[in-house]
Amino acid sequence: MTHSPLAVTILYILKPVATLLTNFWSGSLIDQLNKRKLMIVLDLTRAGFIFLLPSISSLFFIFLMVLLINMASSLFNPTSMTYITKVTPPDQRKQFNSLRGLIESGGFLIGPAIAGLLFLIGSPMFAIYINGLSFVLSALVILSLPDAEKHTRFAITEKMSLQIIKMDWQVVIQFSLKNSLVMTVYFLFSCMMVMAASVDSLEAAFAKTVLALSNTSYGFLVSIAGAGIACGAFVTSLFARKFSISFLIQIGSLLFSLGYILYAVSHSFSVAATGFFILSFFMAFANAGFLTFYQQSIPTQIMGRVGSLYDLIEAILVSL
Repeated sequence: MTHSPLAVTILYILKPVATLLTNFWSGSLIDQLNKRKLMIVLDLTRAGFIFLLPSISSLFFIFLMVLLINMASSLFNPTSMTYITKVTPPDQRKQFNSLRGLIESGGFLIGPAIAGLLFLIGSPMFAIYINGLSFVLSALVILSLPDAEKHTRFAITEKMSLQIIKMDWQVVIQFSLKNSLVMTVYFLFSCMMVMAASVDSLEAAFAKTVLALSNTSYGFLVSIAGAGIACGAFVTSLFARKFSISFLIQIGSLLFSLGYILYAVSHSFSVAATGFFILSFFMAFANAGFLTFYQQSIPTQIMGRVGSLYDLIEAILVSL
């Protein structure tokens, strides 16, 4: 609509802004509601907002709608993590997280191809409607899943207030102090992800200016990274029962970092591609290990509050 790079930049800024606006209170809400029902409501809410987008002509209201969609996503992520932890048996969590990583990496590879196909057979508006429909289908899938809290009574006895939010923050702080080793691992891993996010914007510039890659070559480089994630997730899922959680986190974090270093010192496409493949391959190890560690270490009763608060800290660091 505006042909303005600033307008596109604002769209990217809206995601961390949504996290900042949501996560300081969302944990208090998540832990007091039925997770399955909340996920269905959030999916349908996002679908509704996305269906409205094509009919809006005001840039301000488009940004507002995108902000609300991102806020719903910020609520959905810790909610889904708590639900997954409740329904997945402890001895199957490593394998589940590995398979989840494999599916997500498949989406990373297939998603852009589907988007391109939608643009070929229809208009951008058509692609937006299909995106909204995907959230409706997601809600239907969640509806078919078991209700892990079917017999749990949820009653919000007090209205959301700053006092309630403050008390819930104190619960998280007390848990963090009592489980300092667990939360230190959590915080350090989050810092590693923050550092990775901070250099994301530099990767394309490095590939174009230092390696002098064309758009096609850079696109192929990104595809190699997607293939690395898929291969790493596949290997992790095969050997999930043999790999310990600490091994997955340690070897994954170490070689993920070494892959970035190899990419940073590369002077050719082949070396850069090798670095990209290594870092993405072992990112799958690290993510599977960390998610399992998180599920095993944080009680589900406060998982929404812990996840929301630490996600808020991570969003602040990313914004900085």
